[in-house]
Amino acid sequence: MSHLLDKFRFFKKVKESFSNGHGIVTNEDRSWEDGYRRRWQFDKVVRSTHGVNCTGGCSWNVHIKNGLVAFEMQATDYPETRPDLPNHEPRGCQRGASYSWYLYSPHRVKHPLVRGRLLELYRAEREGGKDPVEAWEAIQVDESKRKKYTAVRGLGGFVRTDWDEITEIIAAANIYTIKRYGPDRVNGFSPIPAMSMISYAAGSRYLSLIGGVSLSFYDWYCDLPPSSPQTWGEQTDVPESADWYNSGYIIVCGANLPMTRTPDAHFFTEVRYKGTKIISMAPDYAEYVKFADLWMPVKQGTDAAAFLAMGHVALKEFVIDNPTPYFLEYMRTNTVHQIVFFGHRILRTTWVKIIIRIGNPLSSMQATVIWLCLMVRSVFVGAKKASGICWKKMPVISKTSMRS
Repeated sequence: MSHLLDKFRFFKKVKESFSNGHGIVTNEDRSWEDGYRRRWQFDKVVRSTHGVNCTGGCSWNVHIKNGLVAFEMQATDYPETRPDLPNHEPRGCQRGASYSWYLYSPHRVKHPLVRGRLLELYRAEREGGKDPVEAWEAIQVDESKRKKYTAVRGLGGFVRTDWDEITEIIAAANIYTIKRYGPDRVNGFSPIPAMSMISYAAGSRYLSLIGGVSLSFYDWYCDLPPSSPQTWGEQTDVPESADWYNSGYIIVCGANLPMTRTPDAHFFTEVRYKGTKIISMAPDYAEYVKFADLWMPVKQGTDAAAFLAMGHVALKEFVIDNPTPYFLEYMRTNTVHQIVFFGHRILRTTWVKIIIRIGNPLSSMQATVIWLCLMVRSVFVGAKKASGICWKKMPVISKTSMRS
């Protein structure tokens, strides 16, 4: 009743004035403002990051209220880099700021899901008195049962189960595979080490203990940049994004830095103040194109061909036609191109000539490449002993023998 009577105060809001009538004091209800105040209240602050499908590793201050994430703020206590390099902070992006929405989204998968047809088959075998491994084996050896669930892959049909049951199925499948085919037929994909070293180490250790094959997360995503290991002999073991600031010439392709590398993109934009030239290769006018001195609007899928053409010109003009000490020394000390460059001669040379031509002790990878070339040579020349070549018969070459 009092609330109803309070509404009649609308006709007489002004309580008193001040500042010569420029301000007024009213007696209206302002409790609605508490909703906004409570929205930004919190009980404590914890440090975290967003590691799912992101290697940015940005530090965030997560504000907790009643055990739930209320909101997140970028941390601003990163250590300084060095006087001639911009600092890393602030790090973060819009996706990180809204990450807590995904935690409580109704679309988030919080329970194990398994294909319904497979679960029905497995439960039926278990009810028949078989142990987990026997139940899984009964499904795999029966072609009709196996086809019942494999034929509908990609069509959905997942149902919810509990962690104990799904763990039992996975363990049974692993044991059956090891018993029938061997442990090396169990392959595992690791998460990104930067995301969670605990889960990465747990999975890798499990595969190592059972004799399985631990594949990298690049095998999972199928996005390993092949040019890096083919050129430098490593798997994208490259400097951090801050090293962009030490560059004098940057070519960007295949990565929309302001979008996909938001916390690191400022190094890309700030280095322009040093006079660094930026070349952007993109079929569309993407976000990173506006920072470029030159935009190369290449067609989709032709950026690799463009880089191959650049490499061809560099090799032809500075290695083949006019050997330049700078290029030759860089290739010899930093890349595996000494193998590639002389590859056309490897097929018709001897081990001694190979060692003399390379001029430095062979790494295991280089020796493997040479051995593969010799195997190919043995096939092409029709060597009678080609069938007898195997990895175990690969000769061991010491540094002493190579120097001699």
